[in-house]
Amino acid sequence: MEEEPQVEVPCYFLCPISLHMMRDPVTLPTGITYDRDGIERWLLTAGTCPLTKQPVPADCDPTPNHTLRRLIQSWCALHAADGVQRVATPKPPTDRARVASLISRIGANLTSTPQELLAALRELRDVASESERNRKLVAAVPRAVDTLVGVFVIASATSAAVCDEVLEIISSLELSEKCLLARVIETNEALSLVDALVSALQRSNTASRAHAALLLQNVTGVMSTNSLVPLPEQVFGEVVQLIRDKVSRAATKAALHVLVGTTPWGRNRVKAVDAGAVPVLVDMLLDGPERRACELALGALDRLCGCAEGRAELVAHGAGVAAVGRKALRVSDVATDKAVRVLRSVARHAATTAVVQEMAQTGVVGTLCVVAQSEQYGERTRERARETLRLHARAWRSSPCLHQHLQAMYPC
Repeated sequence: MEEEPQVEVPCYFLCPISLHMMRDPVTLPTGITYDRDGIERWLLTAGTCPLTKQPVPADCDPTPNHTLRRLIQSWCALHAADGVQRVATPKPPTDRARVASLISRIGANLTSTPQELLAALRELRDVASESERNRKLVAAVPRAVDTLVGVFVIASATSAAVCDEVLEIISSLELSEKCLLARVIETNEALSLVDALVSALQRSNTASRAHAALLLQNVTGVMSTNSLVPLPEQVFGEVVQLIRDKVSRAATKAALHVLVGTTPWGRNRVKAVDAGAVPVLVDMLLDGPERRACELALGALDRLCGCAEGRAELVAHGAGVAAVGRKALRVSDVATDKAVRVLRSVARHAATTAVVQEMAQTGVVGTLCVVAQSEQYGERTRERARETLRLHARAWRSSPCLHQHLQAMYPC
């Protein structure tokens, strides 16, 4: 551990936020000086000066206080024998003009050689990777996001390297919903962007596939109903393949979000079922995913069982009904509710004699009895369980597979 200095630091050398000696003092328009790292972190979540509470413009670039920094450096040198470490001269921060220049170069090099475009993109990637401040700065430069998305869409069919660089940059920016809405809706390029993301998902670069999955989740999340309905079948094929390949936890969750968000309508449900979503989701449940992934998988199955094709795939899977039933009571209240919804769909619309018998043999009926009587779950969940049990009461109430104490719990 470093030794504490044996001399008191002058109070005007201390950052009002961290109360540590400043290493890169900068001054806000309010006249108050802070350490750059501290005030930039503060301004990411608050738009005011910490001391004066006066508003600070979103595009504010604090002014370096070179005089104070030199005084701090001189004082540190003077007290070096007392254990005070020297404060190095900070690297000049990236300014808006440099980022704007890089964006202009990227736009201008779009029709040039891939090498020139890649050089500009890599320079921008390095800038964005330096700090949260720089990523915020890139996202705030006018037409920066438009340019990057435009490059990605155009290059998706010509240069995998360019697409990989752009995806990494866009993913690092963590674009807001408002920004995505402006790009996707106002420019009417939603489907073109989705097609480009599908192309990225089809490549072997796992990092790019993960970035593309996250961006696809965000884009489909802000698309209108009219734009989601005609999504091409390839979207669902690649999303299902992403879940099957287990690229990463984040990518799997993103793919599940896409499935849930794009399948409230019959046509998309059928497309997802045709892509093999149901057996993949069942296999995922059997692998014992973590809580949130399990909830999303059950949510997706609930969507897909809203069509006859989805229900048929679930009951055709050797462990489909049992896998869903096992997640009720064992994961979370949300997972239990989703599982009950799936089981109700099967019992109502796909309950052949064999399926009814399977639900009793695999413990699904017993689980529904517990849910129906437990006050732990919401009234709507309990009512769905009771409704499901009433559908085949004659076959289940007297089933030898149902323990006597569960038969006593069976709803009238």
